[in-house]
Amino acid sequence: MPSALCCKRGNATTAETSKLKFGNECRDKQPWKWLCKNLLLCLTILGVFLGFVIGFIVRVYSPSEEAIMFMSFPGDVLMRMLKMLILPLIVSSLVAGLSQLDPASFGRIGSRALLYYITTTACAVVIGIFCVLVIHPGDKSIKGKLGEGEENRRVLTIDAFLDLIRNMFPENLVQACFQQVQTEYVPKKPKPVDLRPGDNTTMLTTIATTVVTMVNDSNGTVLPVDEFVRKLRYVDGMNVLGIIVFCIAFGILIGQMGDKARVMCTFFTELNEIVMRIVNIIMWYSPFGIMCLIAGKIMELPDLAVTAQQLGMYMVTVITGLLIHTFCTLCVLYFVFTRKNPAVFFRGMLQAWITALGTASSTAALPVTFQCLEENLGLDRRVTRFVLPVGATVNMDGTALYEAVAAIFIAQMNGIELSAGQVVTVSLTATLASIGAASIPSAGLVMMILVLTAVGLPVSDISLIVAVDWLLDRIRTSVNVLGDSFGAGIVDHLSRGELAKHDAEKLEEERRLAAEQDNNCIEMDETGLGANRRPRLSRDKIRMDA
Repeated sequence: MPSALCCKRGNATTAETSKLKFGNECRDKQPWKWLCKNLLLCLTILGVFLGFVIGFIVRVYSPSEEAIMFMSFPGDVLMRMLKMLILPLIVSSLVAGLSQLDPASFGRIGSRALLYYITTTACAVVIGIFCVLVIHPGDKSIKGKLGEGEENRRVLTIDAFLDLIRNMFPENLVQACFQQVQTEYVPKKPKPVDLRPGDNTTMLTTIATTVVTMVNDSNGTVLPVDEFVRKLRYVDGMNVLGIIVFCIAFGILIGQMGDKARVMCTFFTELNEIVMRIVNIIMWYSPFGIMCLIAGKIMELPDLAVTAQQLGMYMVTVITGLLIHTFCTLCVLYFVFTRKNPAVFFRGMLQAWITALGTASSTAALPVTFQCLEENLGLDRRVTRFVLPVGATVNMDGTALYEAVAAIFIAQMNGIELSAGQVVTVSLTATLASIGAASIPSAGLVMMILVLTAVGLPVSDISLIVAVDWLLDRIRTSVNVLGDSFGAGIVDHLSRGELAKHDAEKLEEERRLAAEQDNNCIEMDETGLGANRRPRLSRDKIRMDA
């Protein structure tokens, strides 16, 4: 008996020892397992870190333009590859996603996404205005140190709004792939005058009138709008908004046609799969490209110490507003609607966030955002394929906050106290400008003209804040990507029941059709027409679709 007891204890001890040893081995292998699983993410973070280190070290030696060009070249190649995929990715993802939705589900998903866009953009603008009024980074002495700005083109609110609608409905779909329409003002041409020989008075009067009309005053102010005429011209840049509107209509109609358009649905689905595989290949090059992008941008900057001293509080204000919006608006909204941990969601989005931080383009980061949401977080493709492309175009939370802060900062630099009505005007125009801003690097500076013109602030002062825009542009772009991603997570959670119900109804319909075909085949066999019966719908196919 004692021997048996000893044997039992010995076995237990051996089992416990083996279990403990196995647990230690698992713990020892866990970091390597995590590293292998997240190797691309680790390489991207390392690339961002090395980019800052190399940039700050090399700039001490005053690199030449050729050295900066060669350092930035691999990053330019990365941006070109990502932009190359924007058009096929948006077209295939929208059409493939919407073709699998019924109109009712699309309407509910679209209304939820639109409500989320409006809410978060309005919150971002309010947070930005609150931060800039409380911190008050602007002062007249700052403008004295920065000097005078350079004149920029004129933009009116009504023209920006009409251009937004014009770009939604492009007259040429092929042209929309590389150009978009824009309103500009050109000086009025003087009327031709019939100069007669000896009529010097008429000639001198005409010359004087022309000079007064075409030249600025002695104060250097711009000509009034009455002296210009509106003209529509096409500028370089993809009209993403027009392409999205067309693809939405195209995808919905494919879904309504059912089996007649099954070939088209399959084509765009497979095209989207091919594009995503290309994205996976490019992503392994992205750490090196992002490192070169950041290092090259830091190397070409002017004196950083002077810039930080002059615009340091402005940068702190913008970054503070972006942090408050991220944690107090996006994370809170996600937790309220989904009851899930925002930190877990952000961890799954880390690769897309770092890519946006390095490329400063939410559209260029769109392929990575798809990958993170669908593979890491398991969101429904039908939701992400609609919410993300639209959000990357019209949902610019970080840009809206940045433009509101910059407009009031410029007013503070010029000693201008904005009234309550002007502050409201800034908030509304900043929201509109963020919708119309292209999802490309530094697009917010262009739309800043619209915000300043709406409240009568000097447009020329925009050039004074360009020195720090390279950093703020990357941070606000990463916030834009997070806003789109959190919105996709919220819409996916709210729409999950409806999508599951739609899938169940679709599966039941396919089973009913299969049963009808089976019954028809049995009847045809009984009547002796089995040789001419139609092929049955495979039950394995039904289970695979389910």
